[in-house]
Amino acid sequence: MAEPCPVVETARIVSGKWTLVLLRDLAGGTRRFSELERSLSGISPRTLSARLKALEEAGIVERAARGGVPPRVDYSLTDKGRHLVPIVEAMRDYGTRWLVSR
Repeated sequence: MAEPCPVVETARIVSGKWTLVLLRDLAGGTRRFSELERSLSGISPRTLSARLKALEEAGIVERAARGGVPPRVDYSLTDKGRHLVPIVEAMRDYGTRWLVSR
């Protein structure tokens, strides 16, 4: 069996809808669910929850539940997730240079 292509495997993780903008937001530090929901206008709570869960299962995002009423849940990038940030930044640079400002 052929070894998986690293580009294909990385694309599999980041290609999900909303994933790159979630990574963009979490690159700025720990965020609560409601902060992410406000930042990503148009995303449904169900979709946000599903994307965060998938990223958590992939080892990209870490979920930390805190006690209290209501319970507080924080999301942050793992080391594995932080290593994806340069990809997001490169996409921002490309978009700014070649797509948005034109």
